[in-house]
Amino acid sequence: MLFDMDGHQVPHNTVAEVGDVFKKILDETEKVRNENSNDISVLQAISIVLDRHPELRQEGVSHEVLQWYICRMEAWFSADADTISLKTWDQEQVLTGGHGLMVQGYHPVIEALSKDIDIRLNHRVKAITDGYNKVMVTVEDGRNFVADAAIITVPIGVLKANLIEFKPKLPDWKLSAIADLGVGNENKIALRFDTVFWPNVELLGIVAPTSYACGYFLNLHKATGHQVLVYMAAGRLAYDVEKLSDREAADFVMRQLKKMFPDAPEPVQYLVSRWGTDPDSLGCYSYDLVGKPTDIYDRLRAPLGNLFFGGEAVCMDDHQGSVHGAYSAGIIAAEDCCQHLIKRLGSVQLVSSREEILKSIVPLKISRM
Repeated sequence: MLFDMDGHQVPHNTVAEVGDVFKKILDETEKVRNENSNDISVLQAISIVLDRHPELRQEGVSHEVLQWYICRMEAWFSADADTISLKTWDQEQVLTGGHGLMVQGYHPVIEALSKDIDIRLNHRVKAITDGYNKVMVTVEDGRNFVADAAIITVPIGVLKANLIEFKPKLPDWKLSAIADLGVGNENKIALRFDTVFWPNVELLGIVAPTSYACGYFLNLHKATGHQVLVYMAAGRLAYDVEKLSDREAADFVMRQLKKMFPDAPEPVQYLVSRWGTDPDSLGCYSYDLVGKPTDIYDRLRAPLGNLFFGGEAVCMDDHQGSVHGAYSAGIIAAEDCCQHLIKRLGSVQLVSSREEILKSIVPLKISRM
């Protein structure tokens, strides 16, 4: 359900018609991609399509709805359309079953996967030393942990910020792969209310003349029963939100909400994710910048001595930026590490095998909204 800046609901048929136009525009950008040897941004490709097909241009509220669809597309990547590579982007190719919202969060998955594993929380890594067939990990309080090998799965934003010192220094080909990959940012501002005053729809959106000024709320009540709306801010807007205090961010979001529902009460609780400035993430997930080298993922995932690299950014099956991609990359990195140690040491003691992990069943509540 979409509203304009004056609080008027946009007719459903307008939303549907512009949605069809947007799909046509995206289809035409694929032709632009095939015609150009040099990479350009998705936004530039959209501009080329509209120049070629003026009948696809929209006016008035329809133009604002089109900008809202671009806003939603930018949220896929947590980045602005003028930075996203046309050569390597996709229109959200998903696995069989489509998208799902974890009703209970990811705790059930983490609990199942962490069984029988020694996990140390609040141990921020400051240095990783690889030498003499051992890896030494130094944490913030100065303690050292020594192992035969290590799998590095810290977020790409942390690697890009050089918050972990590698000894010896990572080679230039690895450093350039880290530098050349984009890291997006999306802020979630969650608002909890005493009562539900909004309709039972998946999304509530505000349309505007630019994608930056558009916005939308995810209705968690529909999926979880909790009286919560989550405002999603991506790209430059996400970083701008992080410049505000939590109270200021909540006030900003409430102004958007009251354009749709003037009598909306104040939230009883609010939470701002701040992933862009969180030192343990420094962004959300990876995306392809304009001009990204074609071998970047091969260089990112390539092992170095006793160091192996996992995480969504090194996923081999084109699911970067997804939880499944992170899981898949972790399984592969663990298997590669295991084979490496078997060759070096003759045998390794496994907590669980790949087959056991893949066959494990975790009961989950998943909403298709």
